[in-house]
Amino acid sequence: MPRYRFTVEYDGAPFVGWQRQANGASVQGALEAAFAAFTGETPVVKGAGRTDAGVHATGQVFHLDLARAWRTDTLRDAANAHLVPQPVAVLDAAQAPDDFDARFSAIRRHYVYRIVDRRPPLALDRGRAWRVPKRLDAEVMDAAGKRLLGRHDFTTFRSSACQATSPLRTLDRLDVTRDGDAVLIATNARSFLHNQVRSMAGSLVEVGLGRWSADDLATALDRADRAACGPVAPPDGLTLVRVDY
Repeated sequence: MPRYRFTVEYDGAPFVGWQRQANGASVQGALEAAFAAFTGETPVVKGAGRTDAGVHATGQVFHLDLARAWRTDTLRDAANAHLVPQPVAVLDAAQAPDDFDARFSAIRRHYVYRIVDRRPPLALDRGRAWRVPKRLDAEVMDAAGKRLLGRHDFTTFRSSACQATSPLRTLDRLDVTRDGDAVLIATNARSFLHNQVRSMAGSLVEVGLGRWSADDLATALDRADRAACGPVAPPDGLTLVRVDY
């Protein structure tokens, strides 16, 4: 049974998240329906990360197994034809080794959180960024964010609904940069806890607004207490941009 690996992008706004759920449309469900429509099978799509409702992706990876061999360009194009008009696009397809697993073979996941700090509302970026109406100090945010690097108990920045068996994670990168009126938080790690990136982003905005210091952020981390977290950033600004293998 051949295994195939795909890269996909999507707008997360219309979906309840990546994972198939009973309460609404999911990205996983849309992909499975598309492949079933032209293969005549009922394949199970397995993704590298379970993005939440409203979270986007430009480089999500998934794999599936099919009963017979297909040309990879045919798989890509046929899937895209059956995904219309949903905001999901399969970017590439390749045959994968039998032991490849989109989730468990991944060695690093890269996310970017995008904030626009301007007074006027968003028009073109609505649903793609978090608008903060006051100017943020990106340099101070960047310095504070470096306090989160390394291996820590990230309970403070973990959703109370997180199902991970351990709150310990190693954060490899957290850079905050400015591009015009956009502030970008780029981070990567082997894996993240549920809501970890959005929780860190929300707390970093508190730093950028001058409400928290870098020491306050470090203290919140050390407390390992969800109550110490700042406001959780909305899903609109978060994008899964790449998965490394």
